[in-house]
Amino acid sequence: MISENIKSVKERINAACKRSGRNPEDVTLISVSKTKPLEMLKEAYAAGSRDFGENKVQELCDKIPEMPEDVRWHMIGHLQTNKIKYIIGRTALIHSVDTLHLAEAIEKEAAKRGLVVDVLVEVNVAGEDSKFGTSDIETNKNLIRNVSALLHLRLCGLMTIAPYTDDPETNRPYFKALRELLYSDDMRVFFPEKPVLSMGMSGDYEIAVEEGATHVRVGTGIFGERDYSVR
Repeated sequence: MISENIKSVKERINAACKRSGRNPEDVTLISVSKTKPLEMLKEAYAAGSRDFGENKVQELCDKIPEMPEDVRWHMIGHLQTNKIKYIIGRTALIHSVDTLHLAEAIEKEAAKRGLVVDVLVEVNVAGEDSKFGTSDIETNKNLIRNVSALLHLRLCGLMTIAPYTDDPETNRPYFKALRELLYSDDMRVFFPEKPVLSMGMSGDYEIAVEEGATHVRVGTGIFGERDYSVR
């Protein structure tokens, strides 16, 4: 089932790329494996997945030694400062830097270890109270400027979590807004030549790809419904 799901998701990504004139190789599929048992992760790995996303530090740390070394781990959930030390140097990308306080805490821990950590600034484009980050443009621009100045962080791009909706088309304006923020004249200088736009999940990743997503985070579409009894 998982291999078939991955194939289906990739086909839909390819179709979205074709509709928007993009190269499918520019889109990374992150298999969101939070709460899922190792057997399912290994099945996804066997089907070609190499990028896995987790939102709990403890679960991430438990899974890392049980999976092949070439897995690229993505921290996609809210990161508490007291948990940073457990994942520094173990993740390919931290998606959820939503405050300067958190960024500076990552900087401090990375400096201790002589590492440069790849991060994204999380933007709450829709302004939902249940999400981290802010929708205020100037606040986000200041955060981008400040994070980019930290010596042991590499600001790779932006991330957002769009609202849950039965109609994915309603999230198009949020994805477009994130892209426009990243590519705005005064912000583009702070990002690499090929920046990351982490946006789109199981219900709306095709729209996100059409609007420029480079990384989509798909859990239910690959592994099935999340087991909320697992913490």
